[in-house]
Parts: sequence; C-alpha cells; structure tokens
Amino acid sequence: MIDNKQHTNSYKLLVLGIGLFLTACSSYDIEKEQETETVIQSENVQQKPNQELIVIESSSDTLSRSIEADAEEKLLNNVFTSVAPSVVHISIAKQMDSTDNPRFPEGFGFGIPEEPDQFFQRGEGSGFVYDKQGHIVTNYHVVQDAEILEVSFMDGLIVRAKPIGGDPDSDIAVIKVDVDQSLLFPVNLGNSDESFVGQRAITIGNPFGQTWSLTAGVVSAVGRTLQSGNSPFSIPEMIQTDASINPGNSGGPLLDSEGKVLGVNTMILSQSRSSSGVGFAVPVNIVKMVVPHLIKTGQYVYPWLGVTLNNISLDVIQAMELDIKQRGALVIDVIEDSPADNAGIISSREFLDIASQNIPIGGDIVVGIEGAEVKTTDDLISYLVKYTQPQDSITLRILRENTVIPVDVNLEPRP
Repeated sequence: MIDNKQHTNSYKLLVLGIGLFLTACSSYDIEKEQETETVIQSENVQQKPNQELIVIESSSDTLSRSIEADAEEKLLNNVFTSVAPSVVHISIAKQMDSTDNPRFPEGFGFGIPEEPDQFFQRGEGSGFVYDKQGHIVTNYHVVQDAEILEVSFMDGLIVRAKPIGGDPDSDIAVIKVDVDQSLLFPVNLGNSDESFVGQRAITIGNPFGQTWSLTAGVVSAVGRTLQSGNSPFSIPEMIQTDASINPGNSGGPLLDSEGKVLGVNTMILSQSRSSSGVGFAVPVNIVKMVVPHLIKTGQYVYPWLGVTLNNISLDVIQAMELDIKQRGALVIDVIEDSPADNAGIISSREFLDIASQNIPIGGDIVVGIEGAEVKTTDDLISYLVKYTQPQDSITLRILRENTVIPVDVNLEPRP
C-alpha cells in the first residue's frame, strides 16, 4: 500500500485501464474455482503476479478499504505484458495518380491550384512478429502497393521494412525487417480449429493510430465465410468477435486467454467505419498454411473448382421438390473450361421469381466431398482450401434429379 503522510484522508488506487473512452466489454464472473492467478510467460517477458494492494485517492472520510485487481484484470494485463512487444505499428506510403484523388470530381478545377501529377497516400495498420528472421505478418490490404514501409516496435525502435509476399485471397501478407534477433519476440500461434463461441478474445493493435491498445470481448461466432475484399474468392472459417476492432487494428493479432494467436484481425461490419461489435479475423490455421509459402515463394496457390454456389433455401427445396431436410451446396454457375465444367457438373438453368428476386434452381447439389458431408457452401469451400491442392483429383457426391452420384474432378490452380 502506498502511504501519503501529507494527506491523511486521501487514498490512492492503481486503476488498470485509463482511456479517452470507456468501451463496454464482456465480463466474466471468476469464482473460487480459479483460485490461482494465470501467469503468461514468453521468451521475452516473464510476468509475475502483482500482489500489491493500491487504493484510490478519495476525499471521503468513509472510504477506507483497499481494492485488489481481480483475476480478469490481472489476466488481461498479463496477456498485454507478454504479447505487446511482439505487436508492431506499420506505417505505409504509396504513390497515387492525381486522377485517383477523390477530393475533387473530374473537371472541377476552377480556382484550384494545379495539383501534381502524383502524390503519396499514407496509411497505417498493425502486425506481429512471426519469427526470429524478422518476418512480420499483417493484412494484405494494409501493405498493398506500399512503396514505403515503416515498422515501429513497442520499445521505440523504428525501422524500414520490405515486402516479402502477399495473398489477396486470404488478406494475409508478410513483410521483413532487418534487426538483431535479440530485439524480436515472435508470437505463439494457437489452433483456430479449437475456437468456440464464448471464448475470451483479446486484441492488441493501433486503432486510429492509438498505438498498442488492448480491447477484449468474446468469440461471437466461428466458421464464417466472407470475401476478403481483395479478390472474388472467400475466406473460410473466419472468427467473429465483439472485441472492438477499428481502422488501424487491421493485421494485428486476435488472442486467446493464454496469449496465443487465434487469428489476424481483418475487417468489421459497420456503417460508420468504426467498431459496431461485429469484427472478423482470418483464422490462424489459414495463416499457418499460407505464411510459409509467402516467405518461400511470395505467393500461395489455391486449388480451383470453378463454380458459384448457393445454400439451399426453403424456396429452392419447394421448387425442386426436395426433402425438407435436404442440405448441400447448390451449383448456380459453372465457369467455362473450369475443372467443374470438364467434369460435367451442371449449373442452374431455371430461375424462380419470388418477391422480385430471381432465385436460381435446377442445378447439381454438392452433398459430399471425399467422404466428408457438405451441408452448406461453407463446408465445401473450407474443405477445398484446407485439405486439397492444385492438381489433386477429388470425388464429389452430387445430388442430381433426386439421385446421388459420384463425380470425379481434377482440380487446377486458381486463375
């Protein structure tokens, strides 16, 4: 306890979180079942339990009790202390043509000083140290087309970085810094296949340039499939969280309660471009799959089937006279000369007009792949990404005219 002899009626309390705004986060009731404090250790920091009692300054004569940080607060502080030295702030600059400048519409030049033909657009994001060789993982959209890359570490070190590789389909990129290995503290990678709804989710990043900020929440959903925004292909098994993610958090880690990386914070759903409690992270198991190839070759090559899919809705079930319990991925389009086209997979050729919407019906329905059941389009996309390679031969189970048939397909690299 801190003693202040000059103010006998005053007391001081160490407050763990002081900020410009207070964010409502999920809370947890820590009962007697957790009698020992979780202490997270890494090769860069060993956090010891803080048993010191510190009290809040008060002018009240009646307030005289000491308040100790609870287990939740200690856990979050331990995660931050352990992982923050592994998180970096990334500043970028890329050259833009004046025709790309959105400030003035085309032809709007009256009274405006002549602009240069080119200018630099600046941005920022987050990332984390992947290994002792200086590789840093971030989002593809953070460093895309960057001509200047600057990386800042928590200890104040600022260095230039160079791009190593990028994958627009998963929105993952790798950059590299040339610094002494003793200054690099790689993160510990978790297992996103073990993520579950309600799991504690913690982010460390640089929202709106506010460096090394921590937010906490829970895993709201798992298994989301969303387009990265950089390509027409989707990222499977994304992790949804209500932990606050804002511009500047992109590329930073989503962590579990042990400080292990669950995913890479990538996008939010929001009408205001700021956190609305619906954020998404690329699962770390995709990162484990993609990053080694980016380091080695600069790119990652996915297998390609060549179809557009829809889940089966009630309208489709009724129009195609399917069993009410039927599940699968409806093929609504097949790309010409694709592996699916060469295998004879049939796309939807009829449309159902319901509530001013044209709903495709009548195509093949994929119900299985290589012995695995396909209930939704997510199942098929996830299996292709995680368990197949270009040039693989696979067998799909197709429901066609109420009969399930096997169809062999030779996969190719994505175009």
